[in-house]
Amino acid sequence: MKDALWIARFDLRHMLRQRETIAWAFVMPLVFFYFIGTVTGGTAAPVAGAPPVGLALIGSEDGGHLVEELVRRLEAENYAVRRFASGEDFSEWSRRLTLPPPREEYANFTEAVLAGQQQELRFDRRGDGPAVQLDEVRISRAVYGLLADLVVLQSSGEVDSTAFAELAATPRSLRLEVAPAGERVSVPSGFEQAIPGNLVLFTLLVLLTSGSVTLLVERREGVLRRLASSPIRRGSVVGGKWLARMALSAIQIAWGMLAGALLFGLDWGPWLPTVVLVLLFWAGFVASLCIVLANVTRTEAQASGVGVLATMALGGLGGCMWPIEITPEWMQRLARTLPTGWVMDAMHRLVSFGQSPEAALPHIAALLGGALLLGWLAERTFRYQ
Repeated sequence: MKDALWIARFDLRHMLRQRETIAWAFVMPLVFFYFIGTVTGGTAAPVAGAPPVGLALIGSEDGGHLVEELVRRLEAENYAVRRFASGEDFSEWSRRLTLPPPREEYANFTEAVLAGQQQELRFDRRGDGPAVQLDEVRISRAVYGLLADLVVLQSSGEVDSTAFAELAATPRSLRLEVAPAGERVSVPSGFEQAIPGNLVLFTLLVLLTSGSVTLLVERREGVLRRLASSPIRRGSVVGGKWLARMALSAIQIAWGMLAGALLFGLDWGPWLPTVVLVLLFWAGFVASLCIVLANVTRTEAQASGVGVLATMALGGLGGCMWPIEITPEWMQRLARTLPTGWVMDAMHRLVSFGQSPEAALPHIAALLGGALLLGWLAERTFRYQ
């Protein structure tokens, strides 16, 4: 064990000094986190605790208490409302709700509405797809809720801010309570998919390229032959190479998880220790696979080519590049047979769907079994030259 740890320390220092390893293990994942997470974000309903999104409210200057009530309802829909007077620069806002100007005989928006003048609100939103439709639903809910309460108050008497507060406090004779009927079934999107997926993908990519190529270079330059002439056992050599690559993956995973939480606000869920355990078993699996690849290839070009192709195939079919839940059923079944599919399914269960750690035990067992099998194969096929 002492010899294996000595080899692991040397190899880890050597790999961390390579600029290619630094770039692909620590820099490029952050670029992909941001790019893919930003592009695919906003396609799902907001979750509890999500930060408010900005909304420009235009033409609301001196609008009266109905505008104040509208703003309160918009904020209840998780909007951070910023008011602009007509003519101000609000072009950088992607969500804009415009109130119509009142006619000359009315002082403001509230007076025009109470006098029975029809007011047409206009909502503008950059982009398209489900995110725009979701905004339309939330804003319509705030506007029509205000309109319904206004009708009730007008039929019963005075309409002012106090009356709205009293109406809101009135016990309802009919109440609709909404609760989940089961586990969440919506597809992870945005950073929730991009960060775990790219973390798994880049861990595989770095070891199947830099990790295997480093071992091939040592074989070509005679470093492994010198180890063969030393009193270090063959198992210690393979164990040291495995530990070095396992440590590199562990550092990469810790960096990715920390960056995901601090830079991109990803919540790793209530079962963080189990998430870490899944990723560490994934690191052990990939470390074993890396050595096997270095044993069965003859040149650095072969190892790099096979490593990149294997990473892209396993990443795409296993759900690293997109949620596997959006693919046909046959692809979902195929993903359950792949190591990337095991780890991504476990991550979705723990992080996105909030399932208990027991749900990830089969995935951990599969990764452990695969790591042990590949580790045995790595030791059996290892060669010094």
